[in-house]
Order: sequence, then structure tokens, then C-alpha cells
Amino acid sequence: MTAEALPAELRRAIMQIARTPRLLVACDYDGTLAPITEKPDEARPLAESVGALRSLAAQHETTTAVISGRALRDLATLSRLPAEVHLVGSHGSEFDVGFVHDLDDESRALRGRIEAELDRIVDGAPGAELEVKPAGVAVHVRRASREDAARIVEDVHKGPCTWEGVSVTDGKEVVELSVVQTNKGSALGTLRHQVGATAALFIGDDVTDEKAFEQLTGPDLGIKVGDGDTLAHHRVGDTEQVATILAFLLEERRNWLYGEQAAPIERLSMLASSRSVALLTPDAKLTWLAHPGPDSAAVFADLLGGEGAGHFTIAPHRNGLPLGQRYLPGTMTVETRWSRLLVTDYMDPEAPAHRTDIVRVISGEATAEVTFAPRPEFGGVPVRLVPYEDGLQVLGTSEAFVLRSPGVNWEINSDGVHDTATALVQPQPGAPVVLELRCGTTDLAAHELPELERRAEAGRYWSTWVATLKLPDAEPELVSRSALTLRGLIHADTGGVMAAATTSLPEEIGGVRNWDYRYCWIRDGAMTMRELVTLGSLDEAEAFLGWLHGVLSTLPGPERLHPLYTLAGTQLGAEAVIDSLPGYKGSRPVRVGNLANHQVQLDVFGPVVELVMTLAEARGDLRDEDWQMVRAMAEAVSRRWDEPDHGIWEERHVPRHRVYSRVMCWQTLALAIRLGEIYDREVPAGWPELRDEIAADVLENGWNSEVKAYTTAYDGTDLDAASLFVGLAGLLDPQDERFQQTVTAIEAELRSGSTVYRYHRDDGLPGGEGGFHLCAAWLIEAYLLTGRRTEAEELFDQLVDAAGPTGLLPEQYDPVAERSLGNHPQAYSHIGLIRCARLLAR
Repeated sequence: MTAEALPAELRRAIMQIARTPRLLVACDYDGTLAPITEKPDEARPLAESVGALRSLAAQHETTTAVISGRALRDLATLSRLPAEVHLVGSHGSEFDVGFVHDLDDESRALRGRIEAELDRIVDGAPGAELEVKPAGVAVHVRRASREDAARIVEDVHKGPCTWEGVSVTDGKEVVELSVVQTNKGSALGTLRHQVGATAALFIGDDVTDEKAFEQLTGPDLGIKVGDGDTLAHHRVGDTEQVATILAFLLEERRNWLYGEQAAPIERLSMLASSRSVALLTPDAKLTWLAHPGPDSAAVFADLLGGEGAGHFTIAPHRNGLPLGQRYLPGTMTVETRWSRLLVTDYMDPEAPAHRTDIVRVISGEATAEVTFAPRPEFGGVPVRLVPYEDGLQVLGTSEAFVLRSPGVNWEINSDGVHDTATALVQPQPGAPVVLELRCGTTDLAAHELPELERRAEAGRYWSTWVATLKLPDAEPELVSRSALTLRGLIHADTGGVMAAATTSLPEEIGGVRNWDYRYCWIRDGAMTMRELVTLGSLDEAEAFLGWLHGVLSTLPGPERLHPLYTLAGTQLGAEAVIDSLPGYKGSRPVRVGNLANHQVQLDVFGPVVELVMTLAEARGDLRDEDWQMVRAMAEAVSRRWDEPDHGIWEERHVPRHRVYSRVMCWQTLALAIRLGEIYDREVPAGWPELRDEIAADVLENGWNSEVKAYTTAYDGTDLDAASLFVGLAGLLDPQDERFQQTVTAIEAELRSGSTVYRYHRDDGLPGGEGGFHLCAAWLIEAYLLTGRRTEAEELFDQLVDAAGPTGLLPEQYDPVAERSLGNHPQAYSHIGLIRCARLLAR
């Protein structure tokens, strides 16, 4: 039997409970997992049910149990269920085989009296039999004559059932007397408490199972097998349907937990406007969008929670894989192509400040199937879709959302919480179907411009800018795409720039290293803007420095800077977990916010002063306000340079005296002095001496003669790719033997084929991670500085090969599993690619 044979309402209920963070699945045995048999000791569970229960038990945050009236020992022997499935016997009075030893002397004596009296009652009644259990005795009358059965049940109820201390459970053709006060409902409650379940599913057929159904509340689900009055929510006919339910639940749970259909990270394409971003899968599913800002709650979070977390999908009605996906040259417009269907996606780059508008155009000859399933607030609020003549309005959230879709006939279905709209559309030659998602408005009126003009304007917004760039000869198209990606991560209204477009894409599949990068790190932002300046675009850097001046105006001095801020320049809220989302391919938790906000990172000043230097060189002038900021940052270094810190990698261990942070403190002063000399600004007394003092401190204490390299910090032998900056920043002459030995040591320990790891030390977090594209870029630069151009070119080619089909790079690469990892697209990775292309082209 397939899942389609189950009632539609039941299927929806199963799909809903499969998405709970911590699931408890519990079943009765006889009549549920195993068909009722004439002889109870011949009742065997269906193999399909056993397999499904076992597989469910193997899933993350999923517990399975069988709660039966049978004695625990008999249940284990008869069911032969694997150890992964919890067994609870005697209606919940036996949670383990040794339970009988917990009975006190008085309870044992009472059980003996019960057994003796029941022996007397069933004496001379063929077919009636007793089942003696550790905490009680059950009287089975299924095989007795109807007259004997009625007499026995009556005598039992009039006799030992009335005794003090006896708990009675009536079932089908059985009466159980126990010296422990329990039932299946209390057993279910005990299990729920033990595993911390956020929802429970219970399936049963017996009268005794009603106690369990009685306990179900809220998101719980009860399913009755067979006839009879019940408190359960749904009913099925037999044990074969139970097997189908469990198999369907397994499939839905597994898909929700592990996102088995999740697209490879590097194959995701980014749409961008001047203040927001969205991600598309290779088959034109809108899989990620946050509103009202890119660091807000998600409207579509399929990327982190599967389709139940929200998506907007367009695909051929007849299944078929797309032939390809590409950006239109020089734009952020994406085309996804099938043999007879084309989907064109772009964001309106100049929509009003409170709006996020995405235009989706369906053209070609094939019928397309469209699914619109918005789930605002990460799916945390119920959603209703209301059809109007020209589209749909989304109700249930404080933000306004509409989908303009003139001429489309939608079918709206509900899973009991959320509405989903589906439609079949047939584009005509010269008359494509246009869908406009408008977040932040209820306006469904036609846009003032025809769609083709809007598309052209959106393209010109990006292509006009790209035409101003000075691209290197090495990989100019990929550098152009990297530059567009960096600009797409910039919030034009504020000047802030995201470190990446996403949150919680994992550094290890199934691991916990999942961070929210949708904020503006001062270091990352400065490095991003510097690369854009080197390509000839200055406006973004000036806007970023304006953003930074705004942040500094709220502080007593730069030494109080946090490592990161919101795109608006305000402090972050607390880091939190979205427990309802299973994460990309089951990588939990999904996080919003970032605890690194509260760390000490003394390297941040160096990249900012380097940006000011690069911008001043490009402009031929140093602005007074920028010089004042440089002076303040140099003073901050003078006050704090010798403190330990958490460093560029934001480790959650205790602070250390890190080589990279000290090098960046040195760079802050060295560049500040050069700026003063070049642009005729007064350099405070003491700066040159402090610069030299920091350099001497690094050269002496950062070098480790045991490993023949500059190490991570002064207190250990572990290596860190960031320590390459002792030469990359110019503190140490790249021809110095100590730098060349450092490059060799880092290459030997941290390079793995096409990638370079940050480090291999214990950083206080479980699990592992991939190599960082940025670290590979640093090693490429180090190779060039030490005269190893061939190795530099080879590693650069491998970095280029790691880019996805549309030219985007996430944060990391796993050379063992040969897959990309981390948030995407990542500014760091594209910064590294641009810099390496420029250096190789010199």
C-alpha cells in the first residue's frame, strides 16, 4: 500500500508532525504492529512496521517506542524489535526488565494474592488463561466460551478488582490487574518527559489505548486502528495501514531533517537588489528570502528547512531536469532553462526602501507548474492566501505580502496551519507569464513600466557599474561576477555590507558550526571595499566609511568597537536558535544573531586603515574625517595592542596573544604613519617607536623554533593560515628565511589539495570544517611573494574550479567529500579571488 491510499487529511497531519523538532513515535503492539491472532504467543509484527520503526529511531531527535499490555519480557521475545526501539510493558508499569525488583514486599504479597484468586476464578473454564507479569496478572478470555468469558470478567470485577492497591485496565477480551498505579497514558507522558518531545504520535487499537489518546494535546497526533469509539484524531482499518503510516512518516521526517533534495551550496545563485538578496536553486526554486531586510526573518527558508519552511517554485509540469542556469552577462538577472521552458528571475534594484520586489517571468512552449508557499517568520506564523483578480494576498503576518499574477488561476490548499497556492500556466509566444512578488505592500496594481523595460532597467543598474571596473587579464569574467556579488551584498541605503547572504549553512554537514553571517563585520567590510576600490569603484568604500563614522559616533572611542553590527549600524540582539528548522541537510542548530558580537578582536583596525590608504591613493586625497578616524584607531592600538584577543576566527576559547592580531596592530600604525607623511598630516610623537616595538614583539615572540614557523599565538606550537600576514602585510621581508619557512610549514600542515584550512587545533567546538577559500588565496599570495609562481597558478586554478556554475563561491570546501560548505555567497571568498587574479595578472 502506498501513502496515497491514506486519507488526505491524515497525510497532511503526518507531514505536519514530521516537522516537529523532537518527535516521539509510540505504538501499541497487538492489533497495531502485529495482527490479532487466535494464540497471543503467535502474534508477529509486520516486517515493514519493524523496519520503519527502526529507521525512525535512527533519525536525529526522533524516539520510537512500543507501549503494550504484554509483560516486557514477553514483548521483547515476541516482537524481536531492535534495541533502538524502546519497549514499555504491562501498560506502562515496566520500563525495563528488572522492574520487578523495585516492588516492595507488600506489593509482591498483593500480586501473589491476585494470582491465587484469579487461578480460582478461571479454574474449569477451557481457553481462559492467566498471564503473570512482574507487577500484575492479566486474565485473557478471548479463547474461552462466551458464557465463561462473561462470568470470569464479572467475577474479576466484583472480586480482586475492588481490592485496595489494585489498578485495573480493561482491554479487548482481557482484564489486567496491577499492583502499580499506571496506564498507557502515564507511560506516554513519562517517555515524552524523558526525551523532551515537542510532539508525540500514538497509534493503537485497544480500549486501553484511549488513556494514551487522552494525553495527546496541541501538535500531537493520535491514530486509532479499527472500529469503536475513540479520542484519536484519525482512524485506519488495519495493521497494513499502520505500516504505511510509519513508512510515510519516515520519509517525511527524513526529508525534513536531512533535506535529501537540498541543492549543493555552490550551485545556488544569488538575486540582489540595492538592499536585499535572495537565493535560487539550479531548478528555479526560490529557496531563501528574508524581509524586510536581508538580516530579517525568512519568508522562504526552504534552504534550511525543506519545502515546509517556504518556497516559490516554477518548473515544467512534466518532470525534467533543467539544461542550465546562468546570469545574463554583467547583471544579477538569472535565467533557468529547460528544453521548452525558460524562467527569468530578477529583483527590482531600485524598489522603495520598505519593499522587496522579485519578478519571475515564465516563457516558452511548455506548461509550467507554479507552487507559492510563503512562510513568514521562519514559518512561525499561520499563513492564509486570499485570491484576488490580479493575484494573491498573504495574511497572517504583520508585514504585507502580495503576489501579482494576472490571468493565473490558483488552487489554494491548507495543511491546517499554512496555505499553499498551486497553478498550471501556459505561456504563449510573445506573451510570457509574469509573476511579481511584492514584499512590503498590498498593492496588486500593474507596474507603470512594461516588464521588458523593467528587466532592461534592472540589468542596466548592474551592467553600467560593471562597465566602469578595471578588470585584470586573469579570469576577467569570474572577477566581474565576484565584484557583482560583493556589490550585491552591500546595503545601498546604509553602506553596510553582509559577510554572506545566508545564515547557518554548515561548515560540516550534520554539524553544529552553523553561523549567521548576514551582518556587517568591520574587518570583512573594509576588505570588501578595498577590493572594489582596486577595481576602480570608489563610491561603495566612501559609503562604508560613512557607515563606520556613524557607528563610531555612538562610542567613546574605536577601542570600544564591536567586531560586527547590523547593516543599519546598530548592535545585534542576542544569538538565538530557530528550533523549528532542521537545517541544511540536517545541520543544526539554525542560528540568528552572532555571539562574536561580544568578543575582543584587535585586528579590526588594520583593514580599516588599509582601506583608507587605498581609497586615498585612488582619490589622490585624504579626507579630514578619515584621517581623524585613522588617528583614533592608532590611539586605540596604542592602548590595547598587548592584550590577548579572540582573533579573526572568533574562537570561543579564552583569548590568546595572536600573531595575526599583533600584525594588524602593527599595520595600523605603519599605514597611519605613511598616510601622515604622504598627505602632510601631523604624526603624533611615539607612533614610530610603538610601531617598531610591536614589530619586535611579533618577530621575537611569534616565532617558534620547534616548528620553524610563526605560529597562531605566543603560547603554542599550533599553526594558523592568518599568520602568513607577517609577510603579506610587510612586517617581515617575504625573502626572509623565517617567512619562507612559515609558508612551507603552513603548506605542509594546513593545505589539502585544492584548499587550505584555517588551523587544526581544538577551538572549543565539536566537529570539523572545510578548508577556507580565503586561506587558499592567502597562500597563493605567499607563493607569489616567495617566488613560487607555478604553485600559485596551480592553486588559483583550483580555486577557480571550486566556483559554482554561475561563478559563486561559498566560504569553504571539503576536499575529502569534494563538496562546498559554509554560508553563500561569501564575501571573503570573492575578495580572495579578486585579489589573486589581480596579483597574477601583474
